[in-house]
This record gives sequence, C-alpha cells and structure tokens, in this order.
Amino acid sequence: MDSVPPRRIPLGALELLEAVDAHGSLSGAARALGLAQPSVSTGLRRLERQTGLTLVTRAASGTRLTPSGTALLGRARDVLAASDALEREVQALRSAQQGRVRVAASLSVAEYLVPGWLATLPAGAAVVDLVVANSRDVMEAVLHGRADLGFVEGPGVADGLDARSVGDDELVVVVAPGHPWARRRRPVTATELARAPLAVREAGSGTRAVLEQALTAAGHPLAGSPAQLGSTSAVKNVVRGGSAAAVLSRLTVADEIDRGDLVRVAVEGVDLTRTLRMVWARSRRPTPSAHDLAAHVLRATTSG
Repeated sequence: MDSVPPRRIPLGALELLEAVDAHGSLSGAARALGLAQPSVSTGLRRLERQTGLTLVTRAASGTRLTPSGTALLGRARDVLAASDALEREVQALRSAQQGRVRVAASLSVAEYLVPGWLATLPAGAAVVDLVVANSRDVMEAVLHGRADLGFVEGPGVADGLDARSVGDDELVVVVAPGHPWARRRRPVTATELARAPLAVREAGSGTRAVLEQALTAAGHPLAGSPAQLGSTSAVKNVVRGGSAAAVLSRLTVADEIDRGDLVRVAVEGVDLTRTLRMVWARSRRPTPSAHDLAAHVLRATTSG
C-alpha cells in the first residue's frame, strides 16, 4: 500500500519563522507582517506540531529561535527566495500575455536613444514600461527578473547576462565658457584630466566606469575625491558654476555645446569611446514581446 506523502509546510508559516528571527518578538513579527499577535502564536504552534520540532523559545526578553528553528530557517529562506522567483516569473508571463515589455535603461540611452526606437515601433507592438537607472542597477534589474531587457553604457557586463552592441558613443570633456580650459589651444592630457577638479556621476554609472577605466589604462587613475552626483543634469549644473570640468556622453551635451552654454575641450592620450549594449538574462528565455522589441532595436541600430 502506497504511503501518503507528507503535507507541505505552508509558505506563510516559514514567513512567520523568518519574521520572529528578524524582530526578536511575536509582537514585532506581527507588526511586520500586518497580523494580530495571536495569529502569529497560533501559526508557530501549528508549524511546531507539523514538524515535530521545538522551533522557538519564549522569555521575558523576547522570542528566539532554537537551534532546530535556526536550521529550519536556513532552508526556509531558500524556499522563500524560490517562491519570490516564481512570482517574478508569473509577473513576466502576465506581462507577456498583456503585450508589455519591462525595460531598464541607463540615463543617456533612456533619454536620447530609447524614444527614437519606440517612435518607430510598428502598430500593435508591445507596450514598453521603462525604468531609468544607472548601468549597475539596470544589470541587477535584468538579472533578478525585474526587467526583461536592459540597455547599459558601462565598459563591462555582469556575469549571467548576454549582450549585443546597439551602438557606439563618445565621452567628451566639457567646461563652462569662463573656465581656463575653454580658451586653451592645446589638448588636455590624461594626467591633467585625472588631477583636475571634476564633477562626475555616482559609482555604478556607466559614464563614471568608462572614465575611470580609460584613465587607468592611460596610466593616470582618477585622483582625489571628485564631486559625485546622481544625474547628468546635476553634473552639468556644477560645471556651469565655472570651476569644475566634466566628462559626459556626447549625446547629453550636444545641445549645450551648440548653444555655447558649455565648451568642448580636446583631450589627448586617453580613449573615451564606449559601446552601448542591450542585455538580457542568460537563464531566462525572452518573452515573445521582449524578443520582438530586441529585434526592432537591433534593426534600427544597424540600419541607422
């Protein structure tokens, strides 16, 4: 006679155990989960009966996990992480059924290239939900299933991602019209650029990463602690103040250079070119809508 398989432990019971460990009391766990304290107590008792283990100890100072509870929680976290991944996959499938594609793009790409790609989508194409972030956060979003496709401008691609080039870009040095470099006839050297007062993007930005890699390759790593700003607009505003230079995408400063608000400075001895890439997770098959959007972008960038 076949034996009856054991009843699976509910995910909610594992969440109770994790909350008690995190908050050190039944009341704290209840507040974190939005439950009444008696519900937490009842849930833990049911979990102990089902497992046949004593999982928590209660005292005046709070509630703590027993060694058995700690061991079970280690496995429980794997189960909860897998459940979260399942939920993300369900969301991705739902989005695919609804004809939506979640896209994450770095600032320069999102502001200056994505609009053109979307404007030429054929009628009836998928709806694109766009999130703008720095290149590091874009890759994290794609790796963890929060985005179907990503567009980055940094020098490298994270493990677990595949990539295709969608174009080339160039970083340029810009200063205010009153800056000494604005009237200079000879190019700025890599040494001068590395040591100059600079306004740069935050760590994780593709523009920042390309600049640091280029200066290091030229034998003159970025010196000091330059002003680190969270957006290209903030960097340009600092440069307009007159004392700092910046290294930004040619795409993002073309209008200011044309108007004379910023002056482009020639540089020698440092390679500031870069490749723009589309990335997707190697471990997940792209949805049909994401595949169609990727193909459209590749056609647009190879024919332009």
